Amino acid sequence: MDLQQIAADIPEYQAFLTIDELNASSHRLREQFPDLVSIREVGRTRRGDPIKLLTIAGGGDNAFVFGGPHPNEPIGCMTIEYLSQRLCADDDLRAELGYTWHFIKSIDADGMRLNEGWFKGPFTPSNYARHFYRPARHEQVEWTFPINYKALKFDDPLPETRALMRVIDETKPKLLYSLHNAGFGGVYYYVSGECPALYDTFHQIPEWFGLALDLGEPELSFAEPYAPAIYRMLTSNDMYDHLERHGVADPSAVIGFKASSAQYAERYGSFFLIVEMPYFDEPRVNDPSPTETIRRDAILGAMDIAIEHDDWIRGRHAAVEEALRLDTPVRRALEDFLEMSAGFREADREWVMQAEETNRPATQAELFSNLYTSRFYKMLNTGLLARMLRDEIAGGNANPVIQSASNDAEARLTADGRALEGALDYRAIPIRSLVGVQCCAGLATAAYLHSG
Repeated sequence: MDLQQIAADIPEYQAFLTIDELNASSHRLREQFPDLVSIREVGRTRRGDPIKLLTIAGGGDNAFVFGGPHPNEPIGCMTIEYLSQRLCADDDLRAELGYTWHFIKSIDADGMRLNEGWFKGPFTPSNYARHFYRPARHEQVEWTFPINYKALKFDDPLPETRALMRVIDETKPKLLYSLHNAGFGGVYYYVSGECPALYDTFHQIPEWFGLALDLGEPELSFAEPYAPAIYRMLTSNDMYDHLERHGVADPSAVIGFKASSAQYAERYGSFFLIVEMPYFDEPRVNDPSPTETIRRDAILGAMDIAIEHDDWIRGRHAAVEEALRLDTPVRRALEDFLEMSAGFREADREWVMQAEETNRPATQAELFSNLYTSRFYKMLNTGLLARMLRDEIAGGNANPVIQSASNDAEARLTADGRALEGALDYRAIPIRSLVGVQCCAGLATAAYLHSG
């Protein structure tokens, strides 16, 4: 398999496809390749829309690839759009890999429709934040699989999660590829186990598309690295144990997450892959040169910024709570964020004060993570607040408290966006590059597993 040629063949994309556009494309593919492609319903969304599994016939091994595990993550939908077409058109590639491929283009289609306001651009952090939606933890398809770990017990999956379970049970995939993506930074990977033969390839693939590895702070403080920017897949069990180690009396009340698709597929020995892709990058995200700032101080500074931001949102929410009329996914997401942000903070603060690896000069990449990447993600919560209040006003809520808070939220969202964008030498990454990294990493992993 000539992976670099595949990388070169990936076309340019000007925008992300909507759910309706993705569905129409799948049916065109079946019409074009009726002997290879089949489509069947494997469940229904909470709104009642069909969840369709697209299968491309091939070898005896099964690969299951699903996009949109969080509905603000459409890069994977575009990756499936390209990969499914390439597999149908390239008989040699399909035969060499030896898989039957199963795809769900967007597993949380209901939630993804709530993000479509930014899918056609402009691609700026501010516009992304203004139209951003990410569900509350108990409404996240990827993190509501059954679990029974210590005091963390759950067995009531969402309809979309049940659809994933059904496909995993039926296919027992050798490769399970959940197409997540991040928002700002560089490229990093999660894998279900050590795979040294892939590390060099994983490090090279972003270079083919002019992207950088993310060498800053890991997504969670307790992430276990196998190699730079390559981590062992985190589980809710790991979250539980981290909180327990750092003094949280009842981690099950704090986590909010249940098991993931990776944990569910362990019963079949599936190899699990995530390639986290950013929408925006900046030269400092992979700069390993040291700074004069101690890493511990940088992390604590980021925590202080987060506390100020969270307290501001919490105050605005408290001021309007009695006047709110609508129970919307956006409101539930914001209120879940307010609950979650306090739960993890004290455990992380205790970790940073105790961990010896934080008592050294921060790299430029780590300093960037703490100063800027964290501010980007906090701005998304301001976006949720502003959107919740816009929904109330659009729904006919004329309470002056709602209007006043909406004005405040819109003003802060605009100010934070201008300040962040003004402080960064950022770019919106071409969609082609994002698709390319996910596609090539998935194919490299499939080939690695097949040869083993």
